[in-house]
Amino acid sequence: MPGQDWVGQAAELFEAAMFGGDASALDRSDDVLDAVEAQLSLARGKVLHVRFLDDRRENSRELELFERAAQLYGRLGDAAGEAEALFWVGCWHQVVKGDGVAGRPFFERSYGLAKTVDDRLTMSYAIRHLGFTDRDAGRFDTARARLTESVTLRREIGFRSGEAAGLVALAHLAVETGDLTTAAHHLDEAESIAESCGAEAVSGWITQARSVVRHGAPGEP
Repeated sequence: MPGQDWVGQAAELFEAAMFGGDASALDRSDDVLDAVEAQLSLARGKVLHVRFLDDRRENSRELELFERAAQLYGRLGDAAGEAEALFWVGCWHQVVKGDGVAGRPFFERSYGLAKTVDDRLTMSYAIRHLGFTDRDAGRFDTARARLTESVTLRREIGFRSGEAAGLVALAHLAVETGDLTTAAHHLDEAESIAESCGAEAVSGWITQARSVVRHGAPGEP
């Protein structure tokens, strides 16, 4: 939300415009309400994405919400917000529609914008999914470098559950390239981190990944 209570702020600006004759209050009101709408759109879109991951039922409103958030953040000049929203637009293309090529430019734009404001969390997400795009295209060295960068960024900011998830992704890539020893090492480290921060979902991914390592077959959570 904006710096102060947005309902009260909007009401004050309405009074200033309606009764005080302050025409500039209208533009300021737009900024306040656009900031609220952007955050709400992003939050609702993320909820819909998790629901998709649970039931695999596509909802086109998810994309509409992320695109609206990106548009509003862009208008407001909020680079961090726009970067996050663009990442989720890309994620919709890659994860929901299975089209990593379509998602790639959104990840690249997201990463670039996030880097301008040192938003390492969003950078870690964007570079991770660029890594998945490279992996799917058979560019394994580039994929490994990008997935490693994601883990490093998450480690730097103390995003422990995300760090563990990143190590699981590196483990799957190691299996895919035939390096089972490295895969097992990544999973051991991921398990330790996940247990330390209570990341139960990631612990489930690790269990699945260990089965993959035992059979030497590619896959990913």
